[in-house]
Amino acid sequence: MSRLPTACPACDSALEVTRLACARCEMQLEGRFEFPELLRLSRDDLDFVLAFVRSSGSLKELGQLRGQSYPTVRNRLNEIIARLTVPTSDPEKERRRILDAIAGGTMTVKEGARRLQELE
Repeated sequence: MSRLPTACPACDSALEVTRLACARCEMQLEGRFEFPELLRLSRDDLDFVLAFVRSSGSLKELGQLRGQSYPTVRNRLNEIIARLTVPTSDPEKERRRILDAIAGGTMTVKEGARRLQELE
């Protein structure tokens, strides 16, 4: 199975999930679903986080596994934490995107109202 892309190959903007399907009963859900924060990380960063978790959160053990010093591993973790804490969207930009989707008929008024309320 292919890896899930999280960025547009044409413009590098964040992708969003619009359809989910059950492999067993073939039920499908359509809507706009956000990727979990961790899945927005690059593959390299995600691999680092997985290795960190597998080493029980021990930076010393992770450094040994990766052949890197503790300060190098600590700095890398700090960089990833910083990327996760940066707001991923501009609320005003998101508000405009929602209103445009409603106006264009790609989102229902009910769904748009719910999403606008979530922004507050």
